[in-house]
Amino acid sequence: MILSTLLTVHIVAGSVSLLMALAALIATKGKRIHIISGRIYASAMTLVFFTSLPLSIYEGNVFLLLIALFSFYLVFAGWRFARNRRGHPHWVDWTAMFLMGFTGLGMWIYSIIMLTRGEDQWVTMLVFGCISMGLTLADGRFYLRSAKGRSPVQWQRIQRHLTGMMAGTIATVTAVMVVNVDLGPVWLPWLLSTIVISPLIVWWNVRIALKARR
Repeated sequence: MILSTLLTVHIVAGSVSLLMALAALIATKGKRIHIISGRIYASAMTLVFFTSLPLSIYEGNVFLLLIALFSFYLVFAGWRFARNRRGHPHWVDWTAMFLMGFTGLGMWIYSIIMLTRGEDQWVTMLVFGCISMGLTLADGRFYLRSAKGRSPVQWQRIQRHLTGMMAGTIATVTAVMVVNVDLGPVWLPWLLSTIVISPLIVWWNVRIALKARR
């Protein structure tokens, strides 16, 4: 009964997060609708995370546990970059960032384990591990700049916010893809959203940088 309830809450929260992610993307950035939908999205994704933990632990599913940690950091970091307008890191930011780094390392290790077992999902773990490490280094670079007393550049903070939230949206869309789309090989539904949406994140970041430098 408890697991069934957790699964139901997990699905409902995931559906709400997807709708709110779309609303935040469509709404004018910085306006009330964008802010409110973003907050609901972050709250829903937090609920997704806290329901996925007992489910993955009960099933002994290391793969889903690592995915849950990875996905939650994306949203948490994106939300923190939006809330922390001065850009100066707090202990919670450093803690989350290091946990993300360890999650990425864990993904790399587990990808090797899956490869030795002949499981094709090692590809997913390897790619997500690389993304985890890349985002950890990018966020860490921003935080170190602030920690050294340098005033953070606001457009770079916006870039980090956008990257985190958009990557979290990829995680949400991926969950829908995995459940509802039957594609082969087995890792394709897990990576398809990343392949399609990641160029959009890069384009958006470049656009923000060019606009800021005019």
